[in-house]
Amino acid sequence: MNNRINNNNCKVFSGRVMKISASAHCTHLQSRTSQPATQALQKNAILPEHLKNTNDMTDVHDKKTRSYNMSQIKGKDTKPEMLVRKFLFSHGIRYKLHDKKLPGKPDLVFPKYKKVVFIHGCFWHGHEGCKYFVVPKTRTEWWLNKINRNKDKDAECIMELKKGEWEIITIWECELKPNKRENKLKALVRNIKKTNE
Repeated sequence: MNNRINNNNCKVFSGRVMKISASAHCTHLQSRTSQPATQALQKNAILPEHLKNTNDMTDVHDKKTRSYNMSQIKGKDTKPEMLVRKFLFSHGIRYKLHDKKLPGKPDLVFPKYKKVVFIHGCFWHGHEGCKYFVVPKTRTEWWLNKINRNKDKDAECIMELKKGEWEIITIWECELKPNKRENKLKALVRNIKKTNE
């Protein structure tokens, strides 16, 4: 490739002129370069030394914004939970919600059948082998500690519920995706109504 620097602080790439703006830390193409080519060259723009070690996965929000966003994540009445509740109600199955008297405050409680249902988000509860459980590349240790605490708490609650002779049913968020939802919910109805003889 025939590359050279001209007198206007522009670098010429095989006939294409690219002006490098040090103040903006980006490249500005002049002449006949197409938009895709422009975008490709901008990705490879020369960065100042202090930006070279920047992590590509750094948070796009400041701490205050991230804290607010995290506070808005619901612990109950989530979309997966509402899907399950509406389906069961339409099939004549009644339940109690988040019974504080039971360990872990199960999402759904069926006293008549002595069964409880937990509806878990795949990320927050660390669903092993699930494509929706992807550990973030930033603050990895912090996230793993948080998720492992959730898993430990889940295990403790299940142990306590079993001591009280409750049957535990766990539904994962990924099992409620459109291609799996109907079969999973029909199986749930059968499971709830099934008596242990």
